[in-house]
Amino acid sequence: MARASRAKIRLADTPGALHERLASAVEQWIREERFQPGDRLPTHREIARQAGVSIGTVTKALDLLGHRGILRGEVGRGTFVNDTRIASASSRDGVVDLAINGPPHVIPEETFRAAAERAMRNSLSLPHGGYASQRGTTQQRRVFADWLARTRLEVSEDDLILSVGVQHGVHLAFQDLRAASRVIVTESSTYPGAIAAARALGMQMVPVRHDDDGMLARDLDRALRESGAKIVYLTPVSHNPLGFEIGRERRRELLAVIEKHDAWIVEDDIYSIYSAKNGPTFKELAPERTYYLNGISKCLTPLIRVGVIAPPRSRRAEIASALRAEVWGPAPYGVEMACALLELGADSTVAAILRSEAKARIQLAKRVLGLGSVPMPEGAPHLWLPMNPARAEKLARLAAERGVRLTPPDASFVGGDFGGGVRLSIMATLTRDELEKALRTIASLLNEPEEVIV
Repeated sequence: MARASRAKIRLADTPGALHERLASAVEQWIREERFQPGDRLPTHREIARQAGVSIGTVTKALDLLGHRGILRGEVGRGTFVNDTRIASASSRDGVVDLAINGPPHVIPEETFRAAAERAMRNSLSLPHGGYASQRGTTQQRRVFADWLARTRLEVSEDDLILSVGVQHGVHLAFQDLRAASRVIVTESSTYPGAIAAARALGMQMVPVRHDDDGMLARDLDRALRESGAKIVYLTPVSHNPLGFEIGRERRRELLAVIEKHDAWIVEDDIYSIYSAKNGPTFKELAPERTYYLNGISKCLTPLIRVGVIAPPRSRRAEIASALRAEVWGPAPYGVEMACALLELGADSTVAAILRSEAKARIQLAKRVLGLGSVPMPEGAPHLWLPMNPARAEKLARLAAERGVRLTPPDASFVGGDFGGGVRLSIMATLTRDELEKALRTIASLLNEPEEVIV
């Protein structure tokens, strides 16, 4: 029996598609009415009547909430509330956490169950429990090659080595290149995991200036010349933490400089689903100069840590040998689970939802923070607020005191007098309401007299 409800569903007068606004309103209504896991919602017709929208709009909105894991539909019975206690951990204890740069859970439970059953069957049939295939079986690598071919670039299964996520791939690439150079050139702020990998390997990072289109070719030329570095670490799409996408022309300019200095490229393409400029990958432009990295933690689910590395062909054997020495290979069941989700088409559904949600959240952040422009207006999972390092540290501390947790600014800082700032992981909250609350706190701090923050 459907649960009785006293409050009405009210749509906020905010930008966005009608079904997305309705989904947010229904989600808010579920919280206000204190629905419990297993409670059944009113019929589509009743929700349409309350909200003043069509039944078709209700269907699209509830489907969206289903993909987010908040609701589930049962044929012939209705729509039910899932157990969302784990999903709402972003605001546990009253703290809104914008520090962890992970996507929200949007894969329906039934898809996860179907993938788990398929993964179990396939895992049990692996020869020697998967021990014989450190870099992934031919079939596993073929699934990932097909995924890349339909979403990013053409590769064959022979080009790929499976890793324990992209972080592992970054470490493998840096380690393989250490003999060529112990200096890595990258932007003035970069992925903390890359900084950690370089530090663990005894390698140095040198900062390069950037603008909203990416690393500046002239400053890259200077940095390579002065440092003697032979490694360039790039995140071309939704750079972490700077949030830009490198355009086509800038990619070619950077490649010309890299070729001039006979350097190697480590291309971290983990955020490729957010690409709006659709420029060619560096792997396509310079395949034998590029270590290409990608994975499923940011575009599908972080619950399964599986990545791919496509090194230059001449370095495959060395990378595979290092993989075997470190971890032997990714866990066979985890790989099979990732393959099952890709074979079931979950990546296409999730990518569409994440891109749509990221665009809405970027626009929300732009409005609340009063930003004139953002590097990726079509959507990105994080946003960078540039400021001097001292001010960034103070802002993060004051935000924490007011219940908003931010990534420690020094975690991504490489160096130079031009790289300070704060990253906002805008996809970290379960709802846009939570995000808006956090953004308004940050906006109030930014609008205070500067001496309070500096």
